[in-house]
Amino acid sequence: MTRNDHNPQFTEGADLQPAIAVLELTCVPRGIEVADAILWEADIKMLFSEPVQPGKYVMLFTGSVQALESALRRGVEVASSSLVDSLLIPQAHEQIAIGLGRKGKINGSLDALGVIQTSTVASAVSAADVALKTSAVDLLELRIANGLGGKSFFTLTGEVSDVRSAVMAGAKDAQEKGQLMRDVVIARPHPDLVGFL
Repeated sequence: MTRNDHNPQFTEGADLQPAIAVLELTCVPRGIEVADAILWEADIKMLFSEPVQPGKYVMLFTGSVQALESALRRGVEVASSSLVDSLLIPQAHEQIAIGLGRKGKINGSLDALGVIQTSTVASAVSAADVALKTSAVDLLELRIANGLGGKSFFTLTGEVSDVRSAVMAGAKDAQEKGQLMRDVVIARPHPDLVGFL
């Protein structure tokens, strides 16, 4: 099993458009109710909508910014006290979809490795987007919730200075939301470590 077999799978044929939104709830029944409500509310495309550990429910959806704003408002309203976190990114970096779907191991060496862990899915997606838009880095993986006790993390690579800038910006984004757990930059990680990423 590869690492991202744990991530929710995109709906078959679904394409991640530039504008994305995330809703994260504390429980499955309310999550299913919210998913139904937002699908009725606006013309959105659900990329995934499913339970994640530890008994939470996460949905990622795309569409026009106006449709996402409407769906998000309705979702927050229906979620009520079951809402863990939410997010709307009008122009998500194209590597977000790649990071969510990455499978397999990395071959070769890395100049630098950056890792940020957050306590929610939405905060990890947001921090990854900010980091990618800050510096010339590549997203290796964006792993959410399953196998992580509901937490999420992502890994970045690039030149040391770029990775430091990206991690600093992403960590700041998560910290401002009160969701940052830890961040680290490793210059020239050992080649044997790279095979485990």
